[in-house]
Amino acid sequence: MSKIILTGDRPTGRLHIGHYVGSLKRRVELQNSGEYDKIYIMIADAQALTDNYDNPDKIRENIVEVALDYLSCGIDPEKSVIFIQSMVPELTELTFYYMNLVTEARLHRNPTIKSEIEMRGFGGTIPAGFLCYPISQASDITAFKATTVPVGEDQMPMLEQAREIVNKFNTIYGETLVEPQILLPDNKACLRLPGTDGKAKMSKSLGNCIYLADTEEDVRKKVMSMYTDPNHLKVEDPGQVEGNTVFTYLDAFCKDEHFAKFLPDYASLDELKAHYRRGGLGDVKVKKFLNNVMQEELAPIRERRKYWEKNIPEVYDILKRGSEEAQKAAAETLKEVKASMRINYFEDGALINDTMKKYM
Repeated sequence: MSKIILTGDRPTGRLHIGHYVGSLKRRVELQNSGEYDKIYIMIADAQALTDNYDNPDKIRENIVEVALDYLSCGIDPEKSVIFIQSMVPELTELTFYYMNLVTEARLHRNPTIKSEIEMRGFGGTIPAGFLCYPISQASDITAFKATTVPVGEDQMPMLEQAREIVNKFNTIYGETLVEPQILLPDNKACLRLPGTDGKAKMSKSLGNCIYLADTEEDVRKKVMSMYTDPNHLKVEDPGQVEGNTVFTYLDAFCKDEHFAKFLPDYASLDELKAHYRRGGLGDVKVKKFLNNVMQEELAPIRERRKYWEKNIPEVYDILKRGSEEAQKAAAETLKEVKASMRINYFEDGALINDTMKKYM
């Protein structure tokens, strides 16, 4: 069986470093590993419209922003297929068929959907499209016969529901769909990077993000204002590392070689943490170190973005070619699904012959 990856993002705004450490960086590594036969990366505009249906311009404007972030991070259109979800209509048809395999109650029990409904304050006004988000995601995954889906921890319930849909379809109609496996980040700190304000989730709406498109000065200001241990008031005070956003970011980004380059007083992050815990280490010094680490990570991303921002027609051409390739793959899967469901009426010669004999 071919090894295939499907992953993507909703184009509701620029991507931030939570996306980067949670999935984008890993996608580039997987893309360049040579271990996978195909990698599909989707800009999920149709899914984004489920809770932005009254503001389509927001989605339209952010498609190119997400594409720029992809290309800036190192996604290579020669190695990965970057496409726009709505340009592959087969995904919508698959979603419609899969809706029969899931109850409304099961959708309401999905932990990711429950938390998103609460966060958006939908109450009893949940758009049907938003509630069916997990079904749409199952369509996306199965359309490309994805064996692997690299996502963050918060998406685990969505993948579990996709697997349920695959198993139910195969049980009823015969082995047709491929059951996907989830691939979580190796670094636990990358599973869910907190916002700069210490809140559990980095979110555009909360204004606590560091964006991949941020300038060097933007990043510096956000790092220097980052939430730390509220009880660490003086340099000599013992500090707490656990729940300290600065150290969580260092866990996600820092490498031992960064110390020799930016903070030679310490050999490793463990040494830095030990000093902070016993007191005598100020937050400003730690933040300045984190800023240097972050700037080194983000500098090549900024440089690549400058190139692509000057070549926007080429970006759209990449998206067009990728969408055409994705549609061909999805069309093949849809053909197999309809054959399994026995709704391929005009392609089933036996059906036509049997019907003809019936009326002879």
